[in-house]
Amino acid sequence: MDLQGKVAVVTGSGRGLGLAYAQALAAAGAAVVVNDVDRAVVDAAVASITSGGGTATGVVAAVGDGEAAQRLVDAAVGAYGRLDVLVTNAGILRDRVLWKMTDEDFDDVVRVHLRGTFTCARAAAVRMREQGTGGRLVLISSPAGQRGNFGQTNYAAAKAGIVAMARTWAMELGRAGITVNAVVPVAATEMTRTIPAFAPVIEESERTGEPLPDWLRKDEGLGTVEDVAALITFLASDDSAGVTGQAIGIGGDRLALWAHPKEKAVAFADGGWSAAAIAAEWPGGVGAEPETYGIPAPQAPEA
Repeated sequence: MDLQGKVAVVTGSGRGLGLAYAQALAAAGAAVVVNDVDRAVVDAAVASITSGGGTATGVVAAVGDGEAAQRLVDAAVGAYGRLDVLVTNAGILRDRVLWKMTDEDFDDVVRVHLRGTFTCARAAAVRMREQGTGGRLVLISSPAGQRGNFGQTNYAAAKAGIVAMARTWAMELGRAGITVNAVVPVAATEMTRTIPAFAPVIEESERTGEPLPDWLRKDEGLGTVEDVAALITFLASDDSAGVTGQAIGIGGDRLALWAHPKEKAVAFADGGWSAAAIAAEWPGGVGAEPETYGIPAPQAPEA
């Protein structure tokens, strides 16, 4: 896929999934602005791209406020003359159950994930609309944002909000030719390595160099960070011009389209519902098949 002439900003791209996204975009021909909070990490990421013949520059900034977002856009325009693609990947974790989560735990995660996505997308959208040639906003969400996850009130709420923003901005930016999509990635990262069912399998794969087993790549949709990067390249390309407002999952061998929330069951009562009428209706009517919640526990095949 050819991204020659395109310029991309990838937040949180010093390592892990973000680095894989930046490297894939550069390999397809895009000039990339790499971002992290650590100068050494940024320099190493830029070197990994340029040593392979790609084009990249780095910006050290903590994503969250409008000033940092503008710095990223200005870096792209200053170095390469334009901005065509924004990938909002930056994030942090502060996992705790509800009764132990502090205000700071909540605010820090929401600031980076949700507010950081908003401020960076706003700055990018202003520039893309000024250019008048369209653009691509690729917002990174998570299965936790689609289903909830134990101990991740802050993270799940932010990631759910990111999908909602993608749907909203797809409407607002459509006339400008700017597509907006949310990606729901699953990959072997520092976070997934903490899951007991995954950890030993990932460690064995890294030790031996053998691919992850089929049950992980297909049933759980979990693979390498490079597996996820292909979707980012597609969504950055002209081939994705007709794709917008979607939440798209990828991991391992699995590519999926997440359903938008919709009414599952409906009942009517003339004149409205009383509490007693709802109680009578719920078990065998609207509430007969309640929705599941939480990310399903991984199931390793029996030996």
